Amino acid sequence: MTMAHLPDAHWLHRPGFDALCEILGAGNGAVRIVGGAVRDGLLGLDVHDIDLATRLTPEDVIARLSDAGIKVVPTGLAHGTVTAVLDHRPVEITTLRCDVSTDGRRATVAYTSDWKEDAARRDFTINALYADPATGEIFDYFGGLDDLTHRRVRFIGNADQRIAEDHLRILRYFRFLARFGALPPDERAFAACTRNANSLMALSRERIADEVLKLLALPDPSAVIDLMLMGGIFAPVLPEISKVGLEQLKALIAREQQFQLSRPPSAVLRLAALLPQDPQIGELVAARLKLSNKTRKRIAAAMTPPPLHGNNRELVYRLGMETALDILLLGHATPDSDLPALEKWSPPEFPINGRDIMSLGISAGPDVARLLATVRDQWIAEGFCDADRVRAIAADQVSGFRRDSQNS
Repeated sequence: MTMAHLPDAHWLHRPGFDALCEILGAGNGAVRIVGGAVRDGLLGLDVHDIDLATRLTPEDVIARLSDAGIKVVPTGLAHGTVTAVLDHRPVEITTLRCDVSTDGRRATVAYTSDWKEDAARRDFTINALYADPATGEIFDYFGGLDDLTHRRVRFIGNADQRIAEDHLRILRYFRFLARFGALPPDERAFAACTRNANSLMALSRERIADEVLKLLALPDPSAVIDLMLMGGIFAPVLPEISKVGLEQLKALIAREQQFQLSRPPSAVLRLAALLPQDPQIGELVAARLKLSNKTRKRIAAAMTPPPLHGNNRELVYRLGMETALDILLLGHATPDSDLPALEKWSPPEFPINGRDIMSLGISAGPDVARLLATVRDQWIAEGFCDADRVRAIAADQVSGFRRDSQNS
């Protein structure tokens, strides 16, 4: 094992955390920080979620925390996990485990007191790092520290076996590669993912969607998406994604970087960019991934050719800000050079209604709606002019309508 220490950081001093670790036996080595918190702490990244591993049984953990007045929730007893709530924030505490059997989606586990045995069942070396909460000492059983330093993402032990235990690890591999790794990838890991790509078909579409959207939420996953296409990773579950889609994604990311909108880049819009720009295909893929109805509609709307419009403000007025920005970022309409200003713009309210048209002598009926629509079109064309000008436009349109009616 390589000797190293976790640098001190504010997340290690959250209210109640020191006391929690002491109750769980930090002084005698019965509990350690594990996984993402250790990895991100070593990289100097913000740590949001803290996971603890312990030799104590779940029942012992519950008893100790309950006696100390700490709220504890049995969130995953079947897998040895309970959750302590400190200052309204969760800390997951899991008893050391080893796998008894797996079916590619879930595992049957047994408890162990061996830290290395617990580490061996994890996915990647950089996720199998442990830290003593009392001293900060790092425990590294599979070379994760060296991999972290050299930006390598490797499976622990036999890559095919790790994937057989949970097929989702294929997609997790590429997400971690995009976030923490460097290209080219580890040859054994990439080859194993390519060999086992068809096993993704055994997963629920919800799990696939979750991983794909997490990947697409990263700053620029396009190089890893390219690698996934080369390895045929998408073919079994998302065959619609192709090199054409990759180029669309690259163009979208370039526009995101160019315009620097206040809204963060959208993983959903990036998924739309990867697909053929056909709203029906977009909806079908979104339905296959079991995405929400709202998300399905957003993807389809972003792919739908926009109505004829004079400028981008008109597009926002007619389609709403989200859809208009989606269409502009996807390149289905020509974006202004100042999209951030457009994003801050609030569409005005049309200053007249049907009663105003009828007050000019038009009887209730379809003619009122047609005249109102014509006035609205001119109001938009004139840059959303003020109420006085709109009333003048309405008067002119009504006069013209009457003349045409008399002459017909």
